[in-house]
Amino acid sequence: MEVCRAVKRILLRRTLTLGKVCDIVADFAQMGFPNCGGVIDGTHIPILAPDHLASKYINQKGYFSMVLQVLVDHCGRFMDINAGWSGKVHDARIFWNTGLKITVREVEMPIVILGDPTYPLMPWLMKSYTGALTAARSVDCAFGHLKGRWCCLYGKLDLANDSIPTVISVCCTLHNICEGKDESFIQAWTLEFQHLETEFEQPETRAIRGAQRGLGGEATSVGGSWWQ
Repeated sequence: MEVCRAVKRILLRRTLTLGKVCDIVADFAQMGFPNCGGVIDGTHIPILAPDHLASKYINQKGYFSMVLQVLVDHCGRFMDINAGWSGKVHDARIFWNTGLKITVREVEMPIVILGDPTYPLMPWLMKSYTGALTAARSVDCAFGHLKGRWCCLYGKLDLANDSIPTVISVCCTLHNICEGKDESFIQAWTLEFQHLETEFEQPETRAIRGAQRGLGGEATSVGGSWWQ
């Protein structure tokens, strides 16, 4: 844990940062959504049942987990993370408690981020898009690479509650470093991750999944106000 704490303290805020806004917006526009500055979503990380607090960590699929909420850019890199909320907590509650917001200067069309139907509709957060939105898939790709590289995230982390968010944050930091340096991603890792995922299927809280398939607690946070 000493190494993890050092990585988090020294590298996390240097690595999880907003890139070039113009490049992010331009690439999301090519994916089919103009003026998009990122995609927000959450994923459940399996853990062992915490002592005396087990009921608070049972998610909708019936296993114990902590939630990782991320904001992802067009390349599948994390710009903002919030790790450590119990699996029973709804995505919208996590969102309201992260302090994430976008303040944009006077422009004709404000920059927005995309979220699934579990998130609140706001002037800068679009949701309930039912088409095959390529831009939204960047977050699925990011989660796939994150869990494919760091299979410990699907191994029921056997750590103290206050240590698990640190490990998750470090995995996100290393993910950004690997993606930023174009480190190769072996497809066999995806197969292993998918095998593990069948045992811990994600809670089906995201209605947009169906459309894309063909039908049409405290936390560790990085980020806050950006694009001032």
